[in-house]
Amino acid sequence: MDPLAGSDNEGRNPMSTNDASTPPLLPRPVLVMGGLAATVIVVAGIKAAHGIIGPALMALVLTIMAHPLRRWLDRRLPTWAATLVCIVVVYLGMAALVVAMVVSTARFATLLPAYQDALTERLQDLADWAERFGVGQEEIQHVVSSFDPNRLIGLIESILSGAASVASNLAFILALVLFMTMDGGTFPRLLGSAARVRPAIVGAIDDFTIGTRRYFAVSTVFGLIVAVLDTVALAILDVPAPVLWGLLAFITNYIPNIGFVIGLIPPAVLALLDGGLGMMITVVVIYCLLNVVIQTVIQPKFVGDALGLSTTLTFVSLVFWSWVIGPLGALLAIPLTLLAKAVFIDADPDARWLRPLISNKEDEIEQVGQPEGAA
Repeated sequence: MDPLAGSDNEGRNPMSTNDASTPPLLPRPVLVMGGLAATVIVVAGIKAAHGIIGPALMALVLTIMAHPLRRWLDRRLPTWAATLVCIVVVYLGMAALVVAMVVSTARFATLLPAYQDALTERLQDLADWAERFGVGQEEIQHVVSSFDPNRLIGLIESILSGAASVASNLAFILALVLFMTMDGGTFPRLLGSAARVRPAIVGAIDDFTIGTRRYFAVSTVFGLIVAVLDTVALAILDVPAPVLWGLLAFITNYIPNIGFVIGLIPPAVLALLDGGLGMMITVVVIYCLLNVVIQTVIQPKFVGDALGLSTTLTFVSLVFWSWVIGPLGALLAIPLTLLAKAVFIDADPDARWLRPLISNKEDEIEQVGQPEGAA
């Protein structure tokens, strides 16, 4: 072959795909469709194995939350003692949350039978109110007669059985926490060694763990504020078991955006049965004012600043992960989104342009626009 042939391409990288004379291997639409198809397959696989993946991710998050305590104990206690203390703390925390959920649901189910007559009376009052607005008597009677108060009790019992089924995964979660905590003594050192080879990936993992702890710290602080305010308001209104519903409000605060709706149902129903429609409306208004302002306006601002996630993305992640993994997906929606962000965006320098889009913050644009390695 003539060594002078192709001299017009001198200075160009023969492997460069930016050369106009070199067509791409596949058209961009084909690459996009292939990526979407692969995503669907992965999501379907996660959904099919949610019974294993969900508890495993929950155990991972619990281990991440306990790691600062483990690091502090390692400087003061032998390794086995530090591991034991972390395991006991995590186990006690999980037991407290499960007991609180089960007791709240069971208490609600035991209170409802005492209000069956009141529930029928409230339904009749609602029918009379609807009739004044022109709703036909026949339609009203059909709705009232078809409503069985026992169905509401059955719904609560089904929720209780669902909570019990979630608790059945507790043994698997606790076993994973045990093993992950035992490995937690050496894993940080191994991760530090890996950082010398893959600094971007290890840095993304560090950001994920820090973001997860920040999210739960912010949620805990605001959950305590909401729980105290809700408990005081319910006690003033004389709603039965106000402390229990305040505890439920604290737990449901870990579910972003819609958690307060779940915590609102028991006190609102009891307020309707015990004090009438006016008391129920008062409870709903107070919950909306307190929880919407704190959980929907103030808390997302702190979460967004700490994690780099927009409010819209947090809501979409809640719906998506709940559909994929189930009830645990609602609790782990933000950590799982942070994990996906770390793997697909933070670990890839070429994907930095996505950060302003998912954080909805303009100050990210300048960082993205800087060349690699710029100060």
